[in-house]
Amino acid sequence: MSEKLSPIEAIKTKSDGLRGTLKESIDLDNHTGNVRPDDETLVKFHGMYVQDDRDRRAERAAKKLDKLYSFMIRLRIPGGVINANQWIATHEISEQFGTGTLKITTRQTVQLHGLLKHQLRPTIQAFNTAKLDSIAACGDVNRNVIVSSHPQISAIHQQIYKYADTISTLLLPKTQSYYEVFIDGEKIYERSAEADPLYEDRYLPRKFKIAIAIPPSNDVDVFTNDIGLIAIIENNELKGFNIAIGGGLATTHGNANTYSRLGSIIGFTDTEEKTLKAVYEILTVQRDFGNRVDRKLSRLKYTVDKLTVEGFKKELESRVGFKFLPEQPFQFTERNDRFGWEQNHQGSWFYTLFVEHGVVKPYQKQFLYEVAQLNISNFIFSGNQNLILGEISNENKPKIEALLKSHDIEKQVSALRKSSMACVALPTCPLALAEAQRYLPELVTKIEPILEKYGLTEDEISIRMTGCPNGCGRPYVSELGFVGTGPGQYNFMLGGDRYGERLNKLYKEKQTEVQILEEVDSLFSNYVANKIADETFGDFAFRTIVN
Repeated sequence: MSEKLSPIEAIKTKSDGLRGTLKESIDLDNHTGNVRPDDETLVKFHGMYVQDDRDRRAERAAKKLDKLYSFMIRLRIPGGVINANQWIATHEISEQFGTGTLKITTRQTVQLHGLLKHQLRPTIQAFNTAKLDSIAACGDVNRNVIVSSHPQISAIHQQIYKYADTISTLLLPKTQSYYEVFIDGEKIYERSAEADPLYEDRYLPRKFKIAIAIPPSNDVDVFTNDIGLIAIIENNELKGFNIAIGGGLATTHGNANTYSRLGSIIGFTDTEEKTLKAVYEILTVQRDFGNRVDRKLSRLKYTVDKLTVEGFKKELESRVGFKFLPEQPFQFTERNDRFGWEQNHQGSWFYTLFVEHGVVKPYQKQFLYEVAQLNISNFIFSGNQNLILGEISNENKPKIEALLKSHDIEKQVSALRKSSMACVALPTCPLALAEAQRYLPELVTKIEPILEKYGLTEDEISIRMTGCPNGCGRPYVSELGFVGTGPGQYNFMLGGDRYGERLNKLYKEKQTEVQILEEVDSLFSNYVANKIADETFGDFAFRTIVN
């Protein structure tokens, strides 16, 4: 390639298997809370991001102090399921290190914020003792594999769920640097054992995301992922997977070459061997053909469009050695979580707890800690940032109910609030242009009287907000989407469908709260007056306003 590669590419290839100078950054550089510049890139591959408290930047600058650096650690939990002992460990680690707050992400895992550099190693070691890790939770590799979370949607959920772990393990980097830098603290791994035929020494051009959907639920927003696997089930038997490629939401304000894209289904695989082979080789095509010059254009969606869907499929089929079968029919009829109590086909009970935007509040955290100490359930993170207590027997259900009551957990929440999602944004995300997680609850509170005014309180209208256009809260596949453009301003997106199969479109730019509330009032009035039978708000807006 004659074009100059992104500087990140040189950092990866020279990193000695993602080691770089991380040990020196952590052990020797006591003058700063940050790691060395190249190590800021490498630490992501180990599941961490360097952040600073943006609320305090001006104050510290005035005192001529360094930024208040800290780290976010994100766990790798394929399919989002941990046991009670692992929840206890996560709770206690969060209390000992960082801010004490646990955040459930949109990719079925948890992350801790506010860890100081000297706390990284003991934090990782404590997680390792609990058989949890943060390997490849960030960085230019395959990240946490997610799967439809509620076991009640299918009698063979467990069989499909296992694919998440299998795929995650298959696509892990071979380097043992995570253990060497953060756990063992010394060089004990032979480099020859780290030869990596998948990632080589350059890894992928950009991050890579995989989701597995189990119809009728699309709680994982399967088409927003680089690879989307859609389970095809007949008579409680898994027939295989439709495979979609090239989904991704991130854009850049003012850069017309960037865009959101939903995945394109390229066919069907009818055996586990073929499915895993296809997934693996999709990554090798991206490795070899992805853009390594401009990171804004480096996700798989751009590679697919550069090669064309058919061209990508042809290259992929030459690598896997078989032809894909035709796409199989499926239907999504839900995307939200099933809150409260549900029972599966085996008689086990599941309780879904609403966790607004994934921020586990102190009273919820104490409740969950007491639940975990009973050791009668597992803990399942959903792609909607909520938490499911699972596999509870009839005998043990009253114990959970008693704790629900004593902690006053079951509060009345509107359908709109339960259908909301927000990214972390300020104060920790360095990319945020506006608030999201801290502000959307306030905005929903101001929208709720408008819903009541038009009799829409029970309507599960999806509302999502992000502090920048990168789309971590998936605002581009919501019925009401808000994308931060600056302090207190958002691009208003409209016309997405309820089940994540259609992108929304830009409706109004740079809207303030006053303008948003005026528009929402007008839109809901128009919707109630002019919708057709059983038409969702998103479909109505698409049909009459933005199409």
